[in-house]
Amino acid sequence: MSKAVNIHEAKTHFSKLLERVALGEEIIIARAGEPIARLSPLSPRRARIPGGAEGFEVPDSFFEPLPDNILKAFKS
Repeated sequence: MSKAVNIHEAKTHFSKLLERVALGEEIIIARAGEPIARLSPLSPRRARIPGGAEGFEVPDSFFEPLPDNILKAFKS
């Protein structure tokens, strides 16, 4: 359920309003009774699962020195 608060109340009690939003409540901010903004909780982020590079191998050529023409481009 949404609760409307005026701008002054929102400025005065912003941290408390954010606590309520973090608990899942939606807050509508109004100016002169006219809704102008909505504070709502973000959807929770999914936890990252390590992996995804199974079977990937770095070729031996990766560790070879770069050719001179490429090295010169880095020194310029």
